[in-house]
Amino acid sequence: MGHGDEPQRRTDRLVLDLHEHPYSIVEVRHCAAEALSDLSDDELYDVMLVATELLTNAYDHGQRPCQIRFLRSEQPPFVRVEVDDTSPEPPILGRSTVTRHRGRGLVIVDRVAKAWGATMRKVGKTVWATVPRATA
Repeated sequence: MGHGDEPQRRTDRLVLDLHEHPYSIVEVRHCAAEALSDLSDDELYDVMLVATELLTNAYDHGQRPCQIRFLRSEQPPFVRVEVDDTSPEPPILGRSTVTRHRGRGLVIVDRVAKAWGATMRKVGKTVWATVPRATA
């Protein structure tokens, strides 16, 4: 690194505890955008869209989100978004229609993410989605 060069800000893992600090969705997006600032604009947009939808679903249906994680993989290149909540109910992929104002979140996640799902835990679940990246 030459004189005056700033180190690249990047992380392979960002964990936000929503019990300790009840981050708003805007704050979560800001923290993630800063931690993942080396992603392309399109990649970052997709990750932020998926994170927003998963977190919104946790607030709406999950009783209370507990934690959100952003995990980066270089081989293969992707970012995995995970949201823990306390609800035992699995997420349901609905149908998006013009007349419904709700129910589009997982439809969007399903279209943007390479894969998504839920892992049931002793208390609640983790809903996750893997967003592909074009380059590592």
